[in-house]
This record gives sequence, structure tokens and C-alpha cells, in this order.
Amino acid sequence: MKRPNFIQRQIHRILMMRPVTELLAPHTVAIDKFFLKLTRGRQTLSELAGWNIIHVSMVGAKSGRVIDLILIAIACEEKFALIASNFGRPHHPKWYFNLLKTPKCRVRVNGEYLDYVAREAEGEEHERFWQLAVDHYAGYEKYKERAAPRRIPVILLEPVK
Repeated sequence: MKRPNFIQRQIHRILMMRPVTELLAPHTVAIDKFFLKLTRGRQTLSELAGWNIIHVSMVGAKSGRVIDLILIAIACEEKFALIASNFGRPHHPKWYFNLLKTPKCRVRVNGEYLDYVAREAEGEEHERFWQLAVDHYAGYEKYKERAAPRRIPVILLEPVK
């Protein structure tokens, strides 16, 4: 997992400010898709800002259709941890409900889609992955404050053996 450099950490400080988050949060997916198109699939704005991203293909909880999303992830061994912070908003992101309803998903790893299963981390495991996420992006602590009393879930994606 790549760590953000000095400039990227400064960008993170700006992006974790409430007014900036509120302005950009609804548009991050569209911005990342635009940058993917601009760079011919090589890079997203989130990656330029120092976050590790993965492409996840999942089934929509309500629609039943396949949805492809770009999500920030914490890689640890074979697993990926997704932080369902939703930028500190009072509700969970839609992808959280998608993965709860249909845990099977596909993740693009090194250009190839592989099968994964999602589950919610609990207890000590939740705390361990939460701390890894905060170490990578301090904004998660701000999001936790803003989201209170909502507990921010950590979803683990584990490869299907």
C-alpha cells in the first residue's frame, strides 16, 4: 500500500475540511471517472491525491444490476478494507448496503478482475483496520466526529479461495 507523500498529505488536510468535503463529496465518482477517461484508464484524481483505489463490481441492493465503482481501499495482505465513512454524512454509502445484501463482488487487481466476498469487520478487527485507514488518511477521524452517533463500518473484501 502506497503512503501519501508530503504534498498529498497537504491536499488531504484541505480536503478533510467540512466545506470542501461537502462541496466535493457528491461529485467524487464523476470526477474520478472523468480523470480515468482523460488518462485512458491509467489514473484517477483520488490516486493523484494519494489514495489507494480499487475498482469493485457489485450487485445493487435495490436494482439488482451490476454496478462498477471506484472506491478508496486499504490493502492488507490479500484483503482490502473499505471504510464506509460517506465523508462523515449521517448515513452509510449505498455501496455498503449493496455488499451487505450481496457479499460476492469482483475486484480489479493488477488489471484482472478477481472474485471476493465482503463482510463487516467487528471488534478488534474493526479497530485494527480503522487505525490503518486513519494512519493513511487522518480525515477519517473527522468523518467519525461528523457522522456521530453513526458508527462507521469497515468492510473487508476477502478473495474467494
